[in-house]
Amino acid sequence: MEERLKKLGKKQLSELKFTEQHRKNIYRAIEREQKSDEEILIATLQLLKEKRTGFELLQLLEGRNIKKFINQEGSLYLVLHELEQKEWISSLWADNHLKYYYLQDKGRKVLMKAEEKQQRNSPALKDLLGGDILYE
Repeated sequence: MEERLKKLGKKQLSELKFTEQHRKNIYRAIEREQKSDEEILIATLQLLKEKRTGFELLQLLEGRNIKKFINQEGSLYLVLHELEQKEWISSLWADNHLKYYYLQDKGRKVLMKAEEKQQRNSPALKDLLGGDILYE
């Protein structure tokens, strides 16, 4: 598909016509790709059920399609520091000079509540159950 797109000139691309429904589906897909702060927090806490370095956590978040920290890795450490201040997570330095982060009991409780709320209000599930499929 990339080859076909490369072959299109700017003039040809600008001449493409989209139906209103197709345009809405595209915008909906873009919105779904952008994760909310709540989704990022839940994913971070879920991943910290096991001890992880900041670098491991960054890779795993990217694996979950969370792009917020790409080219802004330092902002992940700000989030981790804030979570430590709230006593939701803790950290420790290992003998290999790596800092590991892990979930505390307080963080587990917060995570459980957030997951319950997310399951009750899952828009993706509501869309699927309601028959709202992106590409028809």
